[in-house]
Amino acid sequence: MKITLSVIKADIGSLVGHSIVHPTSIDIAKKELAKSRDIEDFYVTHCGDDLELIIVHRKGINNKVIHKLAWQTFMKAAEKAKKMKLYAAGQDLLVKTFSGNIKGQGPGVAEMEFNERPSDPIIVFMADKTEAGSWNFPLYKIFADPFNTSGLVIDPKLHSGFKFEVLDVLKNKKVLLSCPEEVYDLLALIGAPSRYILKNVYTKKGEIAATSSIEKLSKLAGRYVGKDDPVCIVRAQSGFPAVGEVLEPFAFPFMVAGWMRGSHHGPFIPVAEKNAKCTRFDGPPRVMALGFQISNGKLIGPNDLFDDPGFDKTRQEANVMADYIRKHGPFEPHRLPSDEMEYTTLPEVLKKLKNRFKKI
Repeated sequence: MKITLSVIKADIGSLVGHSIVHPTSIDIAKKELAKSRDIEDFYVTHCGDDLELIIVHRKGINNKVIHKLAWQTFMKAAEKAKKMKLYAAGQDLLVKTFSGNIKGQGPGVAEMEFNERPSDPIIVFMADKTEAGSWNFPLYKIFADPFNTSGLVIDPKLHSGFKFEVLDVLKNKKVLLSCPEEVYDLLALIGAPSRYILKNVYTKKGEIAATSSIEKLSKLAGRYVGKDDPVCIVRAQSGFPAVGEVLEPFAFPFMVAGWMRGSHHGPFIPVAEKNAKCTRFDGPPRVMALGFQISNGKLIGPNDLFDDPGFDKTRQEANVMADYIRKHGPFEPHRLPSDEMEYTTLPEVLKKLKNRFKKI
């Protein structure tokens, strides 16, 4: 029987600004999930100010029971957060009543269903202070770039390449591209991560290899309510890229959108779970990676994969990049371009000047 891995996150309230989830919120989530007889196993953590639920079950993706469990868990944690007057309590819970699917209600969701392998390593990536398209660069590197993933050249199981499902979040359309033969077409799209988002990666035989959350909070709410803070699941080894190949793209702190007020570009810093808190200018954007073995529906782990001096130079480089980009202040390219600022707080400022503009 297939298993399903669901990673569901939400900002339900933070301790001192947009920094970190309160330990009480994590305890509440653990107690709520432990009551459920509908799941096989779970792990609760946080990345920055987002409460992260990693759930194993056998009910398939988009399951109403699992989504309701996550929703009720977030609601109870948010209720306590409000009593403690934590910052932005319940921020990602855009509606008050569960509609049957948590998608479109605020929380971010990444889910995949698959048959367990004899040994089944998976990596859960969780990010804070950035947008859903931030996975475009690493997923391309992992599954399509032979300079990153040598297995694409020397491993017969990977040599045929992968298929990439790309979503156009503005026109609500999707396209499936096959690589390496359509790699330039893929890059033409995903190089614009604010619009084109890599949702799923499949083997050429159609087996799921990776999936990401694609919820854009500003599009759901019609206004700025915080950045998307996405999650991503990647399968590794035995027909998929090796764990080291999956992690390698993050050795370069590439620029992503988000950071302060969701309005700035900044370097994506790989951090250990203990350092997944955002402080400097409400950031910089960061990503953590927890590795698990799936064993008979149970989560063995986690292995905190970025808790490694091998990424120290990356973190150092990211801080240098942060110094450089911060010196631009409110100017682009630090501040996002105007078309990406439409759902931030900037339009409220521009309203004051609307009637003062004169025709030339």
